[in-house]
Amino acid sequence: MGNDSIVVRRRTWPWGVAASVVTAGLVLGGCSSGDDDKAAEPSASAPSKSAAASASPSAGDASPLSPLEADPAKVPRTKSRAEELAAAVTLEPQGWGAGFQAQRSAESTPGTFAVLDEQCRWERQSLPPSVLASLTRYSEIPAAGGKGELKVSASVTVHTTVSDADERLASTLEEPLRCREQQVRTDEWIAGLQSTATPYGQGGNNYADDQIVEIGKYLTGNVEQSYFWLVTRLGTVTVAVSVKGAKGYSDNELNVYASSATNAMLDGVKFQLGGDN
Repeated sequence: MGNDSIVVRRRTWPWGVAASVVTAGLVLGGCSSGDDDKAAEPSASAPSKSAAASASPSAGDASPLSPLEADPAKVPRTKSRAEELAAAVTLEPQGWGAGFQAQRSAESTPGTFAVLDEQCRWERQSLPPSVLASLTRYSEIPAAGGKGELKVSASVTVHTTVSDADERLASTLEEPLRCREQQVRTDEWIAGLQSTATPYGQGGNNYADDQIVEIGKYLTGNVEQSYFWLVTRLGTVTVAVSVKGAKGYSDNELNVYASSATNAMLDGVKFQLGGDN
């Protein structure tokens, strides 16, 4: 999203999770939605737990059943270390593939976090105590050759504890129920939202502690495009990838971009925190 004051969240799926996410999308009724770069950081206000069992509340602790075996010495406990991890893992334009470049507003404002307010509008606010660092990078393929402008976003949020990260996914899962339509900008909306959760060990999820898939429609004026968004948790870190559809791009192409981007960031988290089982 070019405007950093109201951000967009999108959902996507890594190749390692492609089968389960696509299946989830079909269960939800198919993928026909669109979103620019809906601040891939959802609100952390909802108190209920996500579909996955909550892990230990102490920072860096992993669930007894987890694909990540983190090195406690590498788990961020300070803002500076968390910022380093977020900067290292959050995908830059070249990480998306050929043709991508930075959007005019290439990164989110430092020290801010995307929140869905009570009026169902996305905006960035100061980081809550539960978040050590959060970074979103915005990329795009400019319109050319009969195709529209394809916009994507990649985000990494480092939480203070596993429980805080888990709560973030819980609130994400509930947001479509609270706000069936969500405002991204003055004339841009996300509508028809549906979401589903796939905890580790279920639905083919052997790559993350938990995952939320959201699909819907991205509306700009009278134009409607596909919208996909995926938020995935590994320990205290959540990664999010969003892809807004555009003229000339099939849903399958959008899935490929989303899949590859999420997988790359999950690998980055595992590398930064010490590896996986």
